[in-house]
Amino acid sequence: MKQIELVYREILFREIEKKEKKLTQSELSKKLNLSLSIVNSAVKTLNRVGAVKISQRSFDILDLKKILYLWASVRNLEKDTIFKTRIDAPVRDIERMMPNVFFTAYTFYKLNFKDVPADYSEVYVYADELELETIKKRIEKFKTSEKNANLFILKKDALLDSYAKLPLSQLFVDLWNLKEWYAKDFLNALEKNLGV
Repeated sequence: MKQIELVYREILFREIEKKEKKLTQSELSKKLNLSLSIVNSAVKTLNRVGAVKISQRSFDILDLKKILYLWASVRNLEKDTIFKTRIDAPVRDIERMMPNVFFTAYTFYKLNFKDVPADYSEVYVYADELELETIKKRIEKFKTSEKNANLFILKKDALLDSYAKLPLSQLFVDLWNLKEWYAKDFLNALEKNLGV
């Protein structure tokens, strides 16, 4: 993920999960361990589209939906995919094989909201190199193929572990970027849950 995306995610996390509408750029810079110029660039972009309002010492979040869609439009899941394969096993079994990783997309929606808006056949997770090696060992006993992948491992950024669970904004942008037809069903259900 690009550094500016980390800023968008944190702003959205503060609004969605923590219900904070007033933030400071210096606070975000320290929390994310990013330069103030990167944070400033992200906030200026959000201000330009009317998603935030910058005041002298802080900024206010005005339009959650605009921030979500702005981030979704720059997100590149394919670039962050570090491993993909097809496992000859049901989705539920693939999910059970995963070590302690951050699920996203359909699985995370199901686990978080206890609902499945549509049947799905792919599993998406965020993992680091060590977790990826564990996953590869666990799937060795199954028949795998490079065609029609149903397991996608996305590179976990260093800051993701600072969240107790996957931020809902991350789920939103990931679903928005998926090509499967049922991703729209999950996205529509998530929008209703978020009230956007």
